[in-house]
Amino acid sequence: HIVNPRDRMLESLPARFAAAMRKLGKPQLAAAFAVHETPATLPWADIDIVIEAAPERLEVKREIFAELERLARPDTPLCSNSSAIPIGRIGEGLATQQRMVGTHYFMPAHLVPAVEVVCSKHTSRDVADRVSDILRSTGRVPVRVNLDIPGFLANRMQHALSREALDLVERGIATPEDVDNAVRFGFGFRYIAAGPLLQRDHAGLDVHNAAGSTIYPDLCNSPTTSPCMSDRVK
Repeated sequence: HIVNPRDRMLESLPARFAAAMRKLGKPQLAAAFAVHETPATLPWADIDIVIEAAPERLEVKREIFAELERLARPDTPLCSNSSAIPIGRIGEGLATQQRMVGTHYFMPAHLVPAVEVVCSKHTSRDVADRVSDILRSTGRVPVRVNLDIPGFLANRMQHALSREALDLVERGIATPEDVDNAVRFGFGFRYIAAGPLLQRDHAGLDVHNAAGSTIYPDLCNSPTTSPCMSDRVK
């Protein structure tokens, strides 16, 4: 069941579903989704999990979660696909925060396996376990995040990388093309086989410890976004 207000996104849903299902080799499933313009028309007795994917505006998400709390079964996990807003802030003031979990997918969500399962200080670990099991049953790889700090886990690491990348461009150390090539055709290849921590074991903790002592003092640690990016936004 998909809930989407009447707008351009709703009008384009059938074509986007059909394209996604073709990529997955399951074109016959394109017609398997029921589309609703309001949560009120959902068959709530049959809904085992809810995942909100509204725009990244806290007031919008809070309004949706207040409505979900009224409509959903008391045992149904209420999840948010927010990229950075903590689930604790979204559920603040609501009565059933123990069943509220962040489920942060990565684009393109139908192809990338990982989904962050983000807990607030109120989230029941049993609920987080159940959400993780549901995600596994759909072929996802749940990544548990024990506290909903800003950016969660993956986005924090991605932004640390992009901050350094933009700083290297601004300082004239490398071009944007060479920065991208260093990731795409360099260590990006290795990350499929081994993440950054396992990679430390493979190469040797002594090697990385020594390299870090030299590199860390010179890394970008700016608390503001790069002018290279913010100027273009303006």
